[in-house]
Amino acid sequence: MHGFVTNILETWASFYANQSGVRTIIGFLHVAGLLTGGGCALAADRMTLIARRQETSVRITQLQALKNTHRMVVVGLVVTVVSGLLLFGADTDTFLYSKIFWVKMGLMVLLLINGFMLMRAESSAERGEARGWARLTGTSVASIVLWFLTTLAGAALPNIS
Repeated sequence: MHGFVTNILETWASFYANQSGVRTIIGFLHVAGLLTGGGCALAADRMTLIARRQETSVRITQLQALKNTHRMVVVGLVVTVVSGLLLFGADTDTFLYSKIFWVKMGLMVLLLINGFMLMRAESSAERGEARGWARLTGTSVASIVLWFLTTLAGAALPNIS
């Protein structure tokens, strides 16, 4: 099995290295996924932070907007993860031993955990629980910070081992 996987990775790495169009498309998809998922999340987080101090009708509208945002964030994350796996497969030797890569992966895990916590906080706020909006505010702030840190790690990856 190990030889089979190694063979697939070597074949993919060779194909990727020799196809500038493929490298361009995969790089674009990685950034586009980040832009889609992160952009929608950041916009929704910003509006949540604004709505938290508004009247009930504004907060209810924001909670509905959040529900409508989740699909785009998930689509963006899926595109980012799939393209990231293809990028990883093209240069496993570099990524396996890169501290920045593993920091980025850790940040991605934290981003996913925070996303689940945000959805739970959203449900809590919808039910009118006292701490619902406080939790939603905290997860929105964490989301903003995590999206930017993950992006920073991605930008650092080709420049720092």
